Amino acid sequence: MLHSLFISHGSPSLVLSDHPARDFLVALGKRLPRPKGALVISAHFETPNLTLGSAAHPETLHDFYGFPEALYRMHYPAPGMPDTARDLAQALQENGIDAALDPSRPLDHGVWSPLSLLWPDAKVPLLPVSVPIALDTDQQLKIAARLGEYAERENLWLVGSGAATHNLGDRKTEFAEPDAWAREFHAWARDTAEAGDLKAIANWQRLAPHARYAHPTPEHFLPLLMSMGAMRGQPMQALHESFSFGNLSMLVLASASLASSWKQAA
Repeated sequence: MLHSLFISHGSPSLVLSDHPARDFLVALGKRLPRPKGALVISAHFETPNLTLGSAAHPETLHDFYGFPEALYRMHYPAPGMPDTARDLAQALQENGIDAALDPSRPLDHGVWSPLSLLWPDAKVPLLPVSVPIALDTDQQLKIAARLGEYAERENLWLVGSGAATHNLGDRKTEFAEPDAWAREFHAWARDTAEAGDLKAIANWQRLAPHARYAHPTPEHFLPLLMSMGAMRGQPMQALHESFSFGNLSMLVLASASLASSWKQAA
């Protein structure tokens, strides 16, 4: 059974904020079992084709500008998984999927910002996975299915870190009410994930309401799409729903196995 999460990671400043999404992620890390390691698909790791981070001790990347100095002093020294990255690349190759290795890939804020709230001791080993931006959605879903199979076989978690909505040009104040377009796209993404509807998610830019406005560029949606692809049609459940900066959805989805653990620990 695959343990999978999709996290809308929000602003890098979430780790310093007094926000319901931050409180939820802290509680989630305390209530869920601790994984032995995780494959993490980050919206901030864009490559034309699939790339796996294979650093043994990945550095912390502060890939943002104009934020409080305290954020730039944060470091998240989670260990890497170089042997697993090489083994996964070979397994993908055997399924006709090319995967490059990047031995110097750091942990971008799509990885360390939300996971520092779940696992603040930075002891869970992490394997960064890129969003293969040049591929079409059918290819992305095929890759995601193989990633899910591998994670399940090796008893690893698969985590997607992106955003259910991501139009930074229509941000508002941090606790402003979201506009109708953001609510409608958020609801479509949640409902599609809860139905495990891979056909709909593959055609999200055509079927989802306000898709082009909710995501002027696709990289923050792809971790959600690939998290669903890894589940291979099994539904994901919404564990948290809120908005930040008005129109930035903070949706968190989980596989049935993790949703059950969350509810049992309540």
